[in-house]
Amino acid sequence: MNSSFLLSCLIGLTLTLTACSEPTSPMETNDQHPEQPTEKIIKTDAEWKALLTPTQYRILRKAGTEAPNGATYKAFNAQKSGVYYCAGCQAELFSSKEKFHSGCGWPSFYDPSQAKNVKEKKDISAGMERTEIVCSVCDGHLGHLFHGEGFGTPTDKRYCINGAALLYVPKELPETKEQSAPREEE
Repeated sequence: MNSSFLLSCLIGLTLTLTACSEPTSPMETNDQHPEQPTEKIIKTDAEWKALLTPTQYRILRKAGTEAPNGATYKAFNAQKSGVYYCAGCQAELFSSKEKFHSGCGWPSFYDPSQAKNVKEKKDISAGMERTEIVCSVCDGHLGHLFHGEGFGTPTDKRYCINGAALLYVPKELPETKEQSAPREEE
């Protein structure tokens, strides 16, 4: 691991001091793929507060972060094939095809599955210049992008994403009672 990776982990740990006191819960999961937004999503602060959990609101709308190695990270590591959507607007962001284990304590991807839905912004909030990643549909904060850390991924990039900002839909959806019930012969 190079020094930029270790520095990004240290900064992330520092920024999570307030997040550590919040209860954590597993990443939100859905049993169906959401309809994709076709235009920019703009809501008032009150509308976002009503739509999101307090943790999602703090991360997506206030550029917060979740504690490393929490319940969302554990859920992410256990998830198999599937798609990850923005928890704020349901725009597709990443797929399990691009996920990898970086060991940093947050979900990691080497590329978005829908690049048009992921926007990069300059971030100087932690006393250094970083690249913030936001959803281009609703402007929700997702995490940060790091380059050249030597993970051996096809892009040599690490999209370090807050799991609470994501909605996961497994590729193999669970069977419903209707699907699994035996059919009567006609």
